[in-house]
Amino acid sequence: MPVLFAPIPLRSLTIPNRVWMAPMCQYSAAADGPQTGVPDDWHFAHLASRAVGGAGLILTEATSVSPEGRISPADLGLWNDRQQAAFTRITGFLSRHGTVPGIQLAHAGRKASADRPWRGGAPLGTAEGGWRPVAPSPIPFSDRYPAPEELPADRIRGIVGDFAAAAGRALRAGFQVVEIHGAHGYLIGEFLSSHSNHRTDAYGGPFENRIRFALEVVDAVRAVWPEELPVFFRVSATDWLPDDQGWSLDDTVRLAKELLAHGVDLLDVSSGGNAAGVKIPTGPGYQVPFAARVRAETGGAVAAVGQITDPHQAESILASGQADAVLLGRELLRDPYWPQRAALALGERPRRPDQYLRAV
Repeated sequence: MPVLFAPIPLRSLTIPNRVWMAPMCQYSAAADGPQTGVPDDWHFAHLASRAVGGAGLILTEATSVSPEGRISPADLGLWNDRQQAAFTRITGFLSRHGTVPGIQLAHAGRKASADRPWRGGAPLGTAEGGWRPVAPSPIPFSDRYPAPEELPADRIRGIVGDFAAAAGRALRAGFQVVEIHGAHGYLIGEFLSSHSNHRTDAYGGPFENRIRFALEVVDAVRAVWPEELPVFFRVSATDWLPDDQGWSLDDTVRLAKELLAHGVDLLDVSSGGNAAGVKIPTGPGYQVPFAARVRAETGGAVAAVGQITDPHQAESILASGQADAVLLGRELLRDPYWPQRAALALGERPRRPDQYLRAV
């Protein structure tokens, strides 16, 4: 059997294959009113089609733990009962079709309150349905963004509680994997990096202080998440700045060791997003070496992501020990049935629903 289609056990959960869908924001939820942040028919169709296509694990898009934590007013949320109930329809379908349902919990920090990308993605003021973002320090993401409000310690503790409450709702909604979003320049990643965190209290300054918020969130989520189910953490391996000006791969390896000790089961290794205007040398599998180093130096499970598009490329990443799973993003937007096509390319029998067997 190709490694790509071998099951992977994490705690008491077994994920049926190692082709996973990365979280990708759809910016398609209601922006106000009683349906704010509630997944609707678009989200159901988007996620269900990838389960039919054979993904072993589907991570929903960055789902905010509070209204102020949304990237845009049209983001999904998980801070109330209506949102929780709507997610059960999605998790039920995914589970019935052999896919593990997972959710990424997030807070956008200083990058919150922005318009939908296809409308330019500009920050929104209060008159346009936006709000003032919060952050570890009052440093705007770029000259296009307003200065965020610096979080006092009591509000930091409140956000830790928001993550725990959202994780509890995720469990009741039927999710089996929870991922904490610590990457791409959103709130947790902002605390990690000296580029965006200029605090002088217990949450800023030396490495041990800058990772404090991340570890508090992990501990709070792990306390409400069942012992038998896994917790993931997404991290940006580098800010793509000189190492002395921001977060580095060395920092990521140090953080990974701490996260594993605090009960994280898998590191989802991405990069960038915290510094505007940087040059990122992209190309096929360009972030895989980051995941490989984290895996080699910590012994922990990792998932690789970033321009993984070819079945043989994906199989090589796993067979060579660079990662334990691959997360596909844009490729699964282009082709929801990529896992089936990959199975055929690697000589494996695809997983297909009974309703489609006549096409074989």
